[in-house]
Amino acid sequence: MPTAARFAEFVATVEAGRYVEAIERFYLPHASMQENMGRSIIGRGALVDNEEAALRRSRIVCVPGSVALIGGDRTAVNWVFEITPHGGEPRTLNEIAWQRWEGEFIVEERFYYDPAQLAV
Repeated sequence: MPTAARFAEFVATVEAGRYVEAIERFYLPHASMQENMGRSIIGRGALVDNEEAALRRSRIVCVPGSVALIGGDRTAVNWVFEITPHGGEPRTLNEIAWQRWEGEFIVEERFYYDPAQLAV
């Protein structure tokens, strides 16, 4: 289970827009991420590649003031992102990230959100 300080450091890293750094520093090598009911992406390298691809497609800004909860090896964060695709209109993504930690690192993360938020 993460310490409160480690979890707060993770949240601060994401809120600062250092998304790739957050994956590299806070996720285990075999960690996975899943969007809603989509397929899981497995492995820190694949997670970094996926994040870098998203950042090439859009400008992504995390809105400060995330609500973050910690309970044992489970954490939840309500992230709000302003996403502006290159050449497109900005959209707001309000999502819940549900995470499972092993010690001080995230091993599994699943995002829950209404896909209509991203519709063009």
